[in-house]
Amino acid sequence: MVRYVIRRLGYMVVTMVFVIILGFVIIELPPGSYLEFEIERIRALGGELGVEQIRALEIKYGVNDPVYIKFWKWVSGFVRGDFGLSFEYYRPVSELIWNRLGFTMMISIFTLTFQWFVSIFVGVYSATHRYTIPDYIITVFQFIGLSMPAFLLALLLMVFAQQMLGWSVGGLFSDAYRDAPWSLGKAIDLLKHLWVPIVVIGANGTAWLTRVMRSNLLDVLNMQYVQTARAKGVRENIVIWKHAVRNAIHPLIMVLGMSLPAIISGETIVAIVLNLPTTGPLYFRALLQQDMYLAATFLMMLAFMLLMGNLLADIMLAVVDPRIRLGER
Repeated sequence: MVRYVIRRLGYMVVTMVFVIILGFVIIELPPGSYLEFEIERIRALGGELGVEQIRALEIKYGVNDPVYIKFWKWVSGFVRGDFGLSFEYYRPVSELIWNRLGFTMMISIFTLTFQWFVSIFVGVYSATHRYTIPDYIITVFQFIGLSMPAFLLALLLMVFAQQMLGWSVGGLFSDAYRDAPWSLGKAIDLLKHLWVPIVVIGANGTAWLTRVMRSNLLDVLNMQYVQTARAKGVRENIVIWKHAVRNAIHPLIMVLGMSLPAIISGETIVAIVLNLPTTGPLYFRALLQQDMYLAATFLMMLAFMLLMGNLLADIMLAVVDPRIRLGER
């Protein structure tokens, strides 16, 4: 098992090196430099720069440094948490990201938990009650979840919460709690708002994972070892949850690696509609404004989450199925 994890970590490091190089290329590819942006900003404020001042800024920002020195400065800045300066906001990229990353991770983790919890239990129920009325109802909701755009579902839930429950669920906090210190009231207010983005962002993935779970479990239930367990008199719940589900869940674990970055990148439009203080709208604006340091940092964050998710999925698969880790010897 240890050798298996070490080998996967090695693959992860090699992939991350290529992503870092790609991020650097994205920063260096557009014409111009940060110095030109800085000069334009100073002139827009009514200032003027002489030749000596421009040369001093060239030395400060390393505009004329060789490419490998620029690359080393950029990579070594990661250790210090220095990801560069945002062109548009004129603030450190790390500061812009950390301000929003906490809420982003919270929504993503809750959404991922919601997807797995619902898809496993509903998928198992649907497979074990095939062609019944509840199975047909579940299927209808699955198709709705797969076909309805997330932003439309967000608008419908906002109207429902406002008209039926009397809750204003735009954003993550009400106006009274937005800038208030943390308290029990603020936590309750957060929970009143949090369920909407979780349901909206997780609806499509939940519907798809439920279909996958149902289909795989139906295949597994027809396998010989399941029939043998039933013939030996093993209780049906044990047959399903201990033997069948354990093998049917493999595809869900395999897509776990893609789920977290997909949730984070896929919540952009929903975050704009619901006015959520997450990283999605910030990343979208960075791409539109060609804010390269900010965009490249987001690219590496998503790549790192994808790699960590794949590593976690590999470990979980090895735990669930010993054949995988034994096959790596």
